Amino acid sequence: MKYTESLKKNYEFRLVYRKGKSFANKYLVLYKYKTNNEVNKLGISVSKKVGNSVVRSRVTRLIRESYRLNEEKVQGEGWIFIVVARTNAKGASYDEIASALIQLLKQQKVYDNCI
Repeated sequence: MKYTESLKKNYEFRLVYRKGKSFANKYLVLYKYKTNNEVNKLGISVSKKVGNSVVRSRVTRLIRESYRLNEEKVQGEGWIFIVVARTNAKGASYDEIASALIQLLKQQKVYDNCI
């Protein structure tokens, strides 16, 4: 991820869950929160309800890759995004995860189609 850093600190996750806005669809839930930083941050959360470690890793890779390929279309800087995988994401293909993520970014009004 060229323009985005990973979100790793627990207090950052809690801040976004508490103060951020969220939208959801069949496969994913997307939280966003605006900060004064110059870079965007991305956190991915996949619970044990989704599946075993192999399944969770696969879903995480699919989410990270779909964000990476679309990150230059994210408008603005200083956003913290958290993507939470739902249990339906277990059997989803890459195209389904990517379209679900793009749909959520459009709902949050941070996705630019023109680029």
